[in-house]
Amino acid sequence: MNHPSLRSLIDASEGVVKADRIIRGGQLVNVCTGEIYPADVAITGERIAATGDVSVYEGPDTEIVDATGKYLTPGLIDGHLHLECSKLSVTMFADAVARYGTTSVVSGLDQFLVVAGLDGVREALREADASPMKIFWGAPFKTPYTLPETTVGFSFGPEEHAETQEWADCFGVWETVAEFVLNRDEKVLRALELAHRNRLPIFGCAPMAGATTINALSAAGVRLDHESYTAEEALEKLRAGMSLLIRESSVAHFMNENVRTVTEFGAQSRRVGFCTDDMHVADILREGHLDKLVRMAIAAGVRPVEAIQMATLNCAEMYRIDHLVGSLTPGRYADVLIIDSPESFQVERVFARGKLVARDGRTVEVPQAPERSAAFSPAFQVAPLTEDSIGVAAEGDEVRVLVVEMDRTVPFVREGVEMTLPVRDGTVRADLDQDALYVTVSERYGKTGGSTVTAMINGFGLRSGAIASSAAPDDNNIICVGADRADMALAVNHLARQGGGQVVVDGGEIQEFLPLPVAGIVADLPPEEMAEAEDRLEAAARALGCELPSAFGYLIFLEITAIPEYAVTDLGVVNYRTQDVVDIVRPSN
Repeated sequence: MNHPSLRSLIDASEGVVKADRIIRGGQLVNVCTGEIYPADVAITGERIAATGDVSVYEGPDTEIVDATGKYLTPGLIDGHLHLECSKLSVTMFADAVARYGTTSVVSGLDQFLVVAGLDGVREALREADASPMKIFWGAPFKTPYTLPETTVGFSFGPEEHAETQEWADCFGVWETVAEFVLNRDEKVLRALELAHRNRLPIFGCAPMAGATTINALSAAGVRLDHESYTAEEALEKLRAGMSLLIRESSVAHFMNENVRTVTEFGAQSRRVGFCTDDMHVADILREGHLDKLVRMAIAAGVRPVEAIQMATLNCAEMYRIDHLVGSLTPGRYADVLIIDSPESFQVERVFARGKLVARDGRTVEVPQAPERSAAFSPAFQVAPLTEDSIGVAAEGDEVRVLVVEMDRTVPFVREGVEMTLPVRDGTVRADLDQDALYVTVSERYGKTGGSTVTAMINGFGLRSGAIASSAAPDDNNIICVGADRADMALAVNHLARQGGGQVVVDGGEIQEFLPLPVAGIVADLPPEEMAEAEDRLEAAARALGCELPSAFGYLIFLEITAIPEYAVTDLGVVNYRTQDVVDIVRPSN
């Protein structure tokens, strides 16, 4: 990220150096005061020089941008984003969201990290610097996030924190999962203590947290949280001194619930921001990005200026980056949106780092992805999978099995249900009548020999075939759900040979395949092409019988152990409460 000298900023803001560009004639939405009034904006280089009457900043070469009859707001900030979950590279994701006014995101780039290490993180940050979207990076509190610890390509701990917390591009500690604080994990506590010494904010992750958990996290210095499932939980976090990020993602729809903290419970909005966490590109192109969240908040009863604050200054302040972004004030990055009105909040033009980057829902330049290094091209080291290698060992003709059960009402949550399932040739078999399917995780890094584990799952509804993905936080091992073991083996082997992607297989044939060659988790596809590919994959999964809101949206999160009650990792089925691997075959009475 470019940081000009203090002298140059002072020269620009005093008018010693004339502005490169002036946006004239608009009504400025001042998120610092909550006012709206006529004001022009003078831009020098990538920063704002002045607002108000800026005639003294105009020179003979200054470009004048006419904003008569329009409103000016800061660029929008996504307060918590796993951009890799879009399956787009940094360049292509920036192209997708900048057109809707998102000019900054806060991200741990944790999915790049577990695959490509610190070299991958540096490469992604350099890529962002060449895009219309800034990344404010938080060093992940640790990797892997899982309990017990699963297999990833790169592990991140206190030693890496000692290095990266000194980076100019490090703005805090990313997504500190509550269980690691409650367990007094020594490595995590060392990372947090280091952050305190370095005066870096700590970002939290505490879904469905009770009072004692919230108190403990606040005492540990967790500054904000994005994982509230109810408005009451969100209010408890605010009362305990945390800031709140309201999440509205492609699968987790919590805006209307959590905004009640402001509209019904009367909490002050200035410590509330927005995030999307994980987004499907098709949803972004259909509905917008953070601009959609602003409109949703207004529709729920939030005053327009407050909703705009929540998407800009509030987020910047909770992350302590408000000296760089979040307001149209001198010295900040010249991220300026020209909108129709605060009430309807339709983004018409987008300036990022002082330059016009989007107009009327389209970016002005065709995005060009950089050349990829070896860090982003790791080989998959999965042992070849056969039909017979998929299964859970058991004796007899039938057996009681703990089946992971998708909760269709609460996104991501997986319960457990016991089912009696048939046993053939010493292996538990799927039972389509009970919607008991196979689920496998194949370790991709070769650290355990590329082995595969099998469990059983309910809720996907497949009547045949298989779906699989190598993009699967938090480990990005290959996750596969299927009704047919031969199709599952084909799906996993295909992804390993192709260097990653998402696939639908049925009857021994590839029905749909989306290559993800960059680290095996993203692609340099234009957003429109990615959206079309997503739609084809979901349609193919529905043709197999899946009735979940998003087959791949639910599939890819099965490996996350920080979500109740069960996860499936390369170690097996993990119990969220006990944080250990469980034997899913129940003993006979």
